[in-house]
Amino acid sequence: MRLFAAVLPPDTAMAELGRAVDRLSGFEGAEGLRWTGPPGWHFTLAFYGEVPDETVPELSRRLERAAARTEPFPLALRGGGHFGDRALWVGATGDVAALRRLAERAGAAARKAGLDTEEHRHYRAHLTLARGSGAVHLTPYAAALDTFTGEQWTVGELALVRSLLPTSGVRGERPRYEKVGGWPLSGTG
Repeated sequence: MRLFAAVLPPDTAMAELGRAVDRLSGFEGAEGLRWTGPPGWHFTLAFYGEVPDETVPELSRRLERAAARTEPFPLALRGGGHFGDRALWVGATGDVAALRRLAERAGAAARKAGLDTEEHRHYRAHLTLARGSGAVHLTPYAAALDTFTGEQWTVGELALVRSLLPTSGVRGERPRYEKVGGWPLSGTG
C-alpha cells in the first residue's frame, strides 16, 4: 500500500478553505492548474511510499505510540505560498512546533518499523491546493491567500492514509485518499 501519515483538518476548516479557494478560480490561468479539492486536503507528516502489507501492523503500533506521546494542540489554516510554479499551498498557524514534532515522530515510527524513509529535511507545514506545470505563475494566487486565516481547531488525531493513484488514464483524474488508521493524541505515552 502507498501510505503516509497526516493530520486531517475538520470539515469546518475545509469549508472555510473551500470558499477562499473558490475565489481563486477566476484568476488568469486557473484552468491550467490541477486543483486538489477537499478530498485531497491534508497536512502530510511523513510519506512512506509503498509499504509491504506485513509491515503495516508494526507501523500502526509505532504510530499509535507517537500519537500517545503527543498532546492535542491548536491549529488553523493560514496564508498561502508556493514552491516555484509547481505547487500552491496554504500554511498553518497555532502550535506549528507541535505539528513539526508529530511529523518527526511519524518519521521515526517508520524507521523503527523497518521502513526506508526519505532523507530527513526540515518540515514545512503546508496543505497543497493545486499543482502546476510551471506555465502558470503562482505568486498572485499565494498573494491572494496572504490574508486568509481560518478558525482554530484542536488537532486530536494522527491518521494513516492510503494514496490510490489514478489508473484510468483520464486526463485530470486525481489520486484518491483513504484513511486506514487513526490514533488519538493524548500526551500520556
